[in-house]
Amino acid sequence: MRFNFKFRAATPKRNHEGAPAYPLTPALALYAAVATAALSDQFYEAADTRLARLRELVAQNEPLFVAQLAVYAREQLYLRSVPLVLAVELARIHQGDNLVSRLVARVVQRADEIPELLACYAQANARTGPKTLGRLSKQVQRGLALSFNRFDAYQLAKYDRNGAAVRLRDALFLVHPRPKDEAQQAVFDQLVAGTLPVPYTWETELSAAGQVAHATPAERQAAVAHTWETLVASRRLGYMALLRNLRNLLEANVSGATIAQACATLADPGQVARARQLPFRFLAAYREVLALNMGAAAPLLAALEAAIVGSAANLRGFGPATRVVLACDVSGSMQQPISPRSKVLLYDVGLVLAMLLQSRCQHVVTGMFGATWKRVALPQGQVLRNVQELYRREGEVGYATNGHLVIQDLRQRREVVDKVMIFTDCQLWDSTGRDNTLAQEWAAYRAHVAPQARLYLFDLAGHGLAPLDVRAEQGVALIAGWSDKIFDVLAALENGGNALTEIEKMDF
Repeated sequence: MRFNFKFRAATPKRNHEGAPAYPLTPALALYAAVATAALSDQFYEAADTRLARLRELVAQNEPLFVAQLAVYAREQLYLRSVPLVLAVELARIHQGDNLVSRLVARVVQRADEIPELLACYAQANARTGPKTLGRLSKQVQRGLALSFNRFDAYQLAKYDRNGAAVRLRDALFLVHPRPKDEAQQAVFDQLVAGTLPVPYTWETELSAAGQVAHATPAERQAAVAHTWETLVASRRLGYMALLRNLRNLLEANVSGATIAQACATLADPGQVARARQLPFRFLAAYREVLALNMGAAAPLLAALEAAIVGSAANLRGFGPATRVVLACDVSGSMQQPISPRSKVLLYDVGLVLAMLLQSRCQHVVTGMFGATWKRVALPQGQVLRNVQELYRREGEVGYATNGHLVIQDLRQRREVVDKVMIFTDCQLWDSTGRDNTLAQEWAAYRAHVAPQARLYLFDLAGHGLAPLDVRAEQGVALIAGWSDKIFDVLAALENGGNALTEIEKMDF
């Protein structure tokens, strides 16, 4: 693939607010849509619309790039569903080699992703369940067969979901994987017969503790607390499970020693790196703990601060000579949850990513914009606390999307900066009716104040349009996603690459 070439200026279109906007290249548009795909209804776009747009974009891109992007999304952005969508869509249009089978085997990394991929395959091919799937694409079948061979009895039992449209047993009959040995044949036979051993999980242990026969409520509470303490002490509770259950630990009134061990686990750099958590998950945990207003919460809050800094340990900031502006979009469309089951908003994702970068910059202006633009002075070293401070004050700037005010403020002050970074859904418009645009302000700022300045748009929604032409030689670049991996893209841009350089690195 060749991405590093010049483009002619794009013809402006209109964004969801009716303001001028510029289309992205097919590769950039697919990258942005994938990196921000929750595959659920969003403020401007329904889930079905996003899926249809993904399908169109897959067809517009080279198959190898689509495969590399799917692997990048699964292994670097920690996304699960959208890589399966890319694999299924690629299977619909690409034949003649083993690209699809290799891709399926690569992105299916948990046993429950086998039936999930088949359910996606059924939907994409207008079929309505396991009995109507019929014959699978040969390449999909081969990829899933390779996946089946990787999972043992525990993994198959743990992820065999009751009530799912496609069960692992259904998948086994459709895929017909060849067992690698007699032991695996026995496991497949158990899956078919429904006799796989019930897997031990921390959930089953806690459930048993809460159902002690003939116990009083106080005794059950003590049993649950003891179980939590045992799980933490024995390290049988995974990092993500620990992160999601901090509130439960506090409410169970576990011992101080257990809290201390939980804090040590959360803040341990090695475990943070292995856990591969999206930065906003630390914010979600922080808010759950903060809401309890308990004395025992203080060390957990400190541990979460250490953990989120550790999650971006390789983030390269900028030295004292580099002047940076970080602007966070807090408009109404940014108040959208990233998924139906999450309390985290797009707005929160932008704040977390901005504050991670703020923690590494030596000369930085931080602020938020809606109807107005406001600078907010914040201390370094307190990423989550700073997010909460901005969150508390978001109503001070209103809920429009006047992003051009960030640059207008710099131009009117004649303030020279090196980098402006805007965290937004890219649906910018002028609520005053004057038709001012970010593109106009940026051109004027570069022409009259800071010719060397660069503008980075951190696209958190992936709608396929940008408020200015990121393909022209205007010192503008687009980065998409909710992961700390956006900073790897930033580093690539700083080193002469582009937003797709990291994807091209995928060994596939």
